[in-house]
Amino acid sequence: MITEKPVCVTGASGFIASHIVSQLLAEGYRVRGTVRRSPEHYPYLLQLPGARDRLELVEADLLRSESFLPAFRECACVIHTASPYVINVRDPENDLVKPALEGTAAVMEAAGKTATLRRIVLTSSVAAITDEPDSTKVFTERDWNTRSSLQRHPYHYSKTLAERAAWDYIGQNKPHFDLVSINPAMVTGPSIVPTINTTNAMIRDIITGVYPGILDINWGFVDVRDTARAHILAMEKDEASGRYLCSAGLMHMRELVELLRLSGYADYPLPKRDLTGRLGTSLMTALSWTLPRDTGTYIRTHIGRSIRYGCSKIKQELGISFMPVMESILEAADDMVRKGHLAPSKKP
Repeated sequence: MITEKPVCVTGASGFIASHIVSQLLAEGYRVRGTVRRSPEHYPYLLQLPGARDRLELVEADLLRSESFLPAFRECACVIHTASPYVINVRDPENDLVKPALEGTAAVMEAAGKTATLRRIVLTSSVAAITDEPDSTKVFTERDWNTRSSLQRHPYHYSKTLAERAAWDYIGQNKPHFDLVSINPAMVTGPSIVPTINTTNAMIRDIITGVYPGILDINWGFVDVRDTARAHILAMEKDEASGRYLCSAGLMHMRELVELLRLSGYADYPLPKRDLTGRLGTSLMTALSWTLPRDTGTYIRTHIGRSIRYGCSKIKQELGISFMPVMESILEAADDMVRKGHLAPSKKP
């Protein structure tokens, strides 16, 4: 579905969305991005190659459907990325669930009033697949997270409800457009925006000694540029359909720390104490009850278990190949130093 009509990217100032905008511009598309404030607040978008001639930024309120109508006008595709990603919040209902769920509903409603629209590509997450590893299982697009709630992993809950709402809209209304979702794992890599995203902040915390030791936890990672590319391929390929789990590979915390230690970060306070054994896991489980609620829940539901994802669908149907996880993480760390999110090494 390569189109001469504009492509709208909601939440264009976000970590993933800004890379989608950049790649769309590089491929010659006209792009209309929705943002929360007036365009002059986003110089990093306005300065992208091609932005002067082919990027329009439009203010939109995530909770007001009518505010998206000017942005969607004459568009062939909407890539809906706008949704909060925060682990610890004071008010999960209003800080996570409401903007994610009502924002998706607002976008779907506005899309139903846009006659030119042919597809919505939704940025979902592995959080809508599961909120807890199962060492005996390989998770795929067929899996849905059924355990999260406002009390248990509210971020995962918000992503699950939002994606469910989008698919329910399609099933109930049979609109003139279709829906494809991209479900990325933890997204890392260099940033276009000046702020730091949650995954890179976690890597920074590992580098700066926030963690008391090396925990028995592994993660699925994917580079932000590959994630952006997956969205565009899902838009372009007419045959794309359903959900696409998007993960380049897995890395255990032990491997991540060793990678950083051998790649120029050895003089930072990387965790050294090995807490991956049974005793360490028991200790961290006990300590998790003293941590912020959602961090503690994450540790208790992930430590001592291994996550695995099956990503054959995205590779076969979209034809994507992923950057090695190690390269993406190191580029993220270097980028955090350049942007001032991570203090430079004091080593001469």
